[in-house]
Amino acid sequence: MNTPASAPRLVLAGNVIADLVIEVPALPERGGDVIGSRTRLYAGGGFNALTAARRLGTEAVYTGLHGTGPYGDLVRRSLAEEGISTLHPVRADGDTGFCVALVDAGGERTFVTSFGVDARMTAAETDAVAGALRAGDTVQLSGYSLVMEVNGPLLSAFAAGLPGDVRLCFDPGPLVADIPAAVLDPVLARADWLSCNAREARLMSGHSEPRAAAAALRGRLAPGAGVLVRADKDGCWLAAPGSGDVVHVPGFPVDAVDSNGAGDAHVGAFIALLGRGLDPLTAARGANAAAAYAVTRRGPATAPGLGELVAFLGDDPLGGLLG
Repeated sequence: MNTPASAPRLVLAGNVIADLVIEVPALPERGGDVIGSRTRLYAGGGFNALTAARRLGTEAVYTGLHGTGPYGDLVRRSLAEEGISTLHPVRADGDTGFCVALVDAGGERTFVTSFGVDARMTAAETDAVAGALRAGDTVQLSGYSLVMEVNGPLLSAFAAGLPGDVRLCFDPGPLVADIPAAVLDPVLARADWLSCNAREARLMSGHSEPRAAAAALRGRLAPGAGVLVRADKDGCWLAAPGSGDVVHVPGFPVDAVDSNGAGDAHVGAFIALLGRGLDPLTAARGANAAAAYAVTRRGPATAPGLGELVAFLGDDPLGGLLG
């Protein structure tokens, strides 16, 4: 039986890696080159969702792997600075992986990812994650983890075996088309929430229109599960549990300077706001605001704290619910 907790936690059963972010005027043509104007190195991957939830007051736990070397050191230091705990000890057989993120003049990002020890979990390590869960926790799982040859089957079985008093939120990620059906389908069958962007929703549903995609995706989930289709500046589309409708939740107009990590900020904020007792529609509005705030700052982990989110909302009634 899971140990009850005084407050729900966000538990990331995925990957925190290093992000090497390079700002470029435009992507180079094949075989070409381009001069970057700014380069930064951050903790990234699932770190962004953990940070978004932690800054809104939710306890956050990283249960993925972290290795030796400069990237592993960066990940552990960054987690500690945000007050995010880790479950597993350092893996001594290699370093943590990294991602090169190219951010163009329009704020759009393009990724190339190279995994490290974070892609080589063992059955004993996934069992340890299951044993550490508490009633009321939300497990966050990403398609990046499921696409891995070793981690994918292990985490799929882990997700399928989660007890009913633990919520599962699944973000399929840009590589969703590469996840084997035998790995993906059990996760969808167990997911309480599916949160994806419009491209991922199209790949999974065959529908290019977000409302239709959200409705189709809800049909792939268990009864009582919900779907969020994130639509960048247009907010998101919500198919809430127990509702037959798919509703549009408007976004917040801002001048975006860097969209890196915005989707993770949305997911982490949504989970945190649900944990604060807000209903899904209100939590989705708050997540839209958190993502809008994040894209006005440079860097991958730019989600707001609670006070910053309330200030961003201003006279919006949602700010009163959070303040």
